[in-house]
Amino acid sequence: MLACARFTRQCAGVTHASTLAPRPVTEPGTQARTHLSTAAALGGALGLFAAARLLGVAALALTAWATDRHWPALLGRSWDSQWYLGIAAHGYGRALHFQPGVVHSDLAFFPLYPALVRAVTALSPLSGGAAGLLVSWLAAAVAACGLYTLGARLHGRAVGTALVLLWGLLPHSIVLSMAYTEPVLTAFAAWALYAVLDGRWVWAGTLAALAGLARPNGFAVAAAVLVAAAYEICRARGKVVHRVWTGALLAPSGWAAYVLWVGHRKGDLLGGYFEVQRLWGSRFDFGRGSLLLAKHLLLHGDRFVFPMTMMIVAAATVLYALLLADRAPLPLLVYTGVLLLIALGGSGFFESKPRFLLPAFPLLLPLARALVRTARARPWHATVVVGALAGLSFGYGAYLVVIANTPL
Repeated sequence: MLACARFTRQCAGVTHASTLAPRPVTEPGTQARTHLSTAAALGGALGLFAAARLLGVAALALTAWATDRHWPALLGRSWDSQWYLGIAAHGYGRALHFQPGVVHSDLAFFPLYPALVRAVTALSPLSGGAAGLLVSWLAAAVAACGLYTLGARLHGRAVGTALVLLWGLLPHSIVLSMAYTEPVLTAFAAWALYAVLDGRWVWAGTLAALAGLARPNGFAVAAAVLVAAAYEICRARGKVVHRVWTGALLAPSGWAAYVLWVGHRKGDLLGGYFEVQRLWGSRFDFGRGSLLLAKHLLLHGDRFVFPMTMMIVAAATVLYALLLADRAPLPLLVYTGVLLLIALGGSGFFESKPRFLLPAFPLLLPLARALVRTARARPWHATVVVGALAGLSFGYGAYLVVIANTPL
């Protein structure tokens, strides 16, 4: 609650200022004070994010202790984490055959995260699980900086802070503290989108390429860069600097390179990777599998995780409509729209859809703006809202990892 009150005080003391407007010329001393003020605001946002995630881990640790579970292992070696750590330690080549037509191959997992884990284990005494957690935690911090910077550019510092806090308090935000790839993807995505808005096309393309090496849905970042570049080229009737073309060419290269490498390895250049995913039970069927499972849940009921997943996906769809209504910048709309389309249209691992949407942080912009307005008008109302979100996040995160025993 102290963190909640601190956030409301920050919002009350920060006026809205869009960084899209031209910046006035300032004296050197004023510039120094501005930089210090910006650094302090960023530090405050990171502090709130760190507090949220530490409290979430503490709730998980208490739940694990009460059920005789080892919480560091739950964070570092749960579900997909074990696949990533296996790739980091031994390379690709592992497959589990369950029955005809169901084969789980490690080729389904993109290479950037295990490469980072392998580098950390080679350069430090950390084990695989600890190295995975270090990579994820550092990536989450970099992502939080990107979220704050992007939110502050669009709607002012208070909204940037609120965006970071809300991202750290999502129902599935416990994944940001685990050895998973979502923090890595979000870090590259946030800074790639910021680079696009800032006109730094080569940086945007490079970061999009790295995002494409992190996760299958990392292609959403490349899509955002490509659409933004196409719009810029059309608007200027082709008369753009070479950096725009370079960024557009770089953006999909990481994702495409891995997909083609797996295809070459499987003997089917264009279809090999998608066959690997099909054998895992994952495919894009325009939402048919998700609708059938939703029908089952509505008619027959099921475990708590599945109805919760339905609510989160439905909320994400509504938030995207609000993002459209707010006329968010085109790259943010494309990036978020592709992530949402993949989550809605993909079949298999229905309970993992909220995790797939964790990198879709622009969905939180309308909520962040509303929270800031509430904090300025009725600070204690905002404190209650943030406190309720924290309770849901910490409680559900602990339940999800320790008790539910459901793939994340």
